[in-house]
Amino acid sequence: MSKVILVTGAARSGKSEWAEDLAINSQKTVVYIATARQNPDDLEWQQRIQKHQQRRPPDWITLSVPVELTATLAQSQPNTCLLVDSLGTWVANFLEDDDLDWENRIIEFLNILPLVEADIIFVAEETGWGVVPAYPLGRKFRDRLGALVRQLGRICEPVYLVVGGHVLNLSLLAVPLPVPRSSVYGLFNNDDS
Repeated sequence: MSKVILVTGAARSGKSEWAEDLAINSQKTVVYIATARQNPDDLEWQQRIQKHQQRRPPDWITLSVPVELTATLAQSQPNTCLLVDSLGTWVANFLEDDDLDWENRIIEFLNILPLVEADIIFVAEETGWGVVPAYPLGRKFRDRLGALVRQLGRICEPVYLVVGGHVLNLSLLAVPLPVPRSSVYGLFNNDDS
């Protein structure tokens, strides 16, 4: 299995910049996998996307992959570094999936990772540090993303937390939690509100 890295943190913490720096230092061909959907009607969203685009080195390959992330990872080439930014926007693209479809999607996603020959850097948002959302779709997003990040945290090495413009290597500083008993993949363990 190639190197799989997780970079997580709050909004505007610097997590994407840190992930980009890791990709540059990999000294491999970088394939930037953008999971956001373009929305020409949302000017502010388009400006955010453009800001990310302007930071990327011109020799990086960029793929727009709002849905088929698992298939894209499976088709990657050796000696490349895949930078997936971000898992939060990828999760948001499937909020209409029912729980069974979502769990099957994630099982397929996690099962492909050991087969990928490229290095992968995942960028993920930490959404669960605030209040529990007052509406069902917000709770679904928070719970699904939190469970996915937790699953990736078990298999990624290293795991970085970016907070306030500082980077912590959690793989060196923290002890991983045991696997939840409620589900093989722990995707729907709602005990941690």
